[in-house]
Amino acid sequence: MYENLIILAGGASSRMKKETTTGLSSELTVQANTRTKSLISIDAAGRPVMDYLLYNAKKAGYTKIFIVIGENGGLMKEFYGAEDKGNDFHGLTINYAVQYIPKNRVKPFGTADALCQAIIQYPQLRNDSYTVCNSDNLYSIEALQALREINHPNAFMSYDRDALQFPIERIAQFALVSLDNEGFLENIIEKPSVIDSQRYKDKEGKLRVSMNVFKFNGAMFQDYIDNCPINEKRNEKELPTALLNMVKENKQSVIGIPISEHVPDLTSKEDIAILKKYIEKEYVDMNWD
Repeated sequence: MYENLIILAGGASSRMKKETTTGLSSELTVQANTRTKSLISIDAAGRPVMDYLLYNAKKAGYTKIFIVIGENGGLMKEFYGAEDKGNDFHGLTINYAVQYIPKNRVKPFGTADALCQAIIQYPQLRNDSYTVCNSDNLYSIEALQALREINHPNAFMSYDRDALQFPIERIAQFALVSLDNEGFLENIIEKPSVIDSQRYKDKEGKLRVSMNVFKFNGAMFQDYIDNCPINEKRNEKELPTALLNMVKENKQSVIGIPISEHVPDLTSKEDIAILKKYIEKEYVDMNWD
């Protein structure tokens, strides 16, 4: 089993910065408008959701953490260690990779670019296995552990769409995954209609979605990351694009691990109060040992 977890935290957080009437305190509003989402204060002690993601990662057996930050990601180092690599946080080794923005752009170049830059800065990942995930989703211990322990070289958590506790209009925007009869990924379908959605039920009759937490074999996936094309609609290099390119050339190379649970997240200011309540309920006694 491997011990590497790459957390993507260098995004622009555009939706979090949109104006809204949520009743947030002025302090939290400032944080939402200025901080990367994973560093917004989310508990009574002022600690962010990144703490809870790292806690779950440690309990799932990861020891080596690579956090991809932006060029102005100094605040992350105030929370998790000032050195570029080798910081200790509750027994986890925290390393940082910087996602540099190309000169002709004002925003980061997407999640595939973030992963690519992390691997350039930590070449050992090129030949090792690793889990990669978003920084603003609170993946469970069970999900992270399932990816770390599975024998398949590449995998993703295949979430039961009906178990996600988001508003229905938000869930309707999620892409569906298409799986073969053995549970291997075949395709990702963006914004299918209600009628078309029924075609993509798995063998258990469930509609499945990806919440962007994956396991990759570094040696197998590297060429697809290096050569990921730009998504014309979003003008970014996206991880699912690289993933699907690998699947097209290597049938049954990515297995879906079925799971039925909610994934708390921080997409917009409305999510902050919801996540606060979730953490108050679910993380009463945190024991890092």
